[in-house]
Amino acid sequence: MDAKRIVRNGTGLGSYGRTLVAGLSGLDQFSLRLYAPDLGHEWLRSQVQGLPGVELCLPHRAAGAIGKALWRSHGVVKQLQADGVQVFHGLTGELPIGIRKAGIASVVTIHDLIFMRHPEFYNWADTKIYAWKFRRTLMEADRIVAISECTKRDIVELGGVDPSYIKVVYQSCAPRFDKPVDSSVCQEVARRYGLPRRFMLCVGTIEQRKNLLLALRALRWMPADVALVAIGRPTPYTAQLQTYAEREGLAQRLLMLHGIGDDELPAFYALADVFVYPSRYEGFGIPIIEAISSGLPVVACTGSCLEEAGGPHSLYTGPDDDRAFAAAACQLLRGAEGRQERIDRSRDYIGRFQGTSVAAQMADIYQEVRGER
Repeated sequence: MDAKRIVRNGTGLGSYGRTLVAGLSGLDQFSLRLYAPDLGHEWLRSQVQGLPGVELCLPHRAAGAIGKALWRSHGVVKQLQADGVQVFHGLTGELPIGIRKAGIASVVTIHDLIFMRHPEFYNWADTKIYAWKFRRTLMEADRIVAISECTKRDIVELGGVDPSYIKVVYQSCAPRFDKPVDSSVCQEVARRYGLPRRFMLCVGTIEQRKNLLLALRALRWMPADVALVAIGRPTPYTAQLQTYAEREGLAQRLLMLHGIGDDELPAFYALADVFVYPSRYEGFGIPIIEAISSGLPVVACTGSCLEEAGGPHSLYTGPDDDRAFAAAACQLLRGAEGRQERIDRSRDYIGRFQGTSVAAQMADIYQEVRGER
């Protein structure tokens, strides 16, 4: 597996890789070799390095950022051959050039094609680079894994790929979100970050595509003691939200936090009233699964794959309808009639995203492509 994000990214693509590795190691079917350009962060690496049958592999020679990038995109193929690797999995939409010619079966997970579907959210040069990598990867891959039916449709339409080469395997979230959080931990997190008594929670990079402004605007139509807490990496969009909140008298009801650790995140889910995910377009939306696993009801937006992630018992509105978004969120505040039933049914729905089930599906794909070679 390509393990760059596994050892470097705390959330998103990194979480996807670490959760999958944990599930696969539990199946005891494979020797898993994780190829990373460097050691990354110890706190991330330690989550997978001690698992049974898992080995971290570094470049034999790769100096500096350019050397590491070249190793990951080309040089790793020789190392894979020398190590006797039978199947290589690119976890983040990329495969090394030449892997097909080297005779190594390959699988690639494509999370989304937002850079092609909505290029307005990206730098122009980046969209060209990402599109080139996507088309190059299609030439190398024996099988493509899409993380949702929405992403599969985009791959077929935008990449001209035969649907039979694409398997939909949903993401799963880390098992820690399914465990109760000690009340003392919740109290400490609430004190440390000055959390309001009642709040909507959103988790994810605070960028324009994530459309957090919708949830902020919705506060105008909700009880005055309900706030919005957003956790994620800041971007220039963050300042726009702050400016809007100050202008509309909502500054005291908006709290944006950055750099929250994995160990603290479950407490935020436990303390929130409702999880909101107003994104305009996603490949899947793993925070929705984390929220439901934690016992939170969800409000999200239509237009991409979020109904796939949240299921029929979460609520959905258009990405520009702040009144409807507010009404949906109010239906899910603590004490609202039917709230617990929605939570229970949503938890049943996300059983299809459990780690062992996802790992078993992926293991079948590995066996399939290895047999074809």
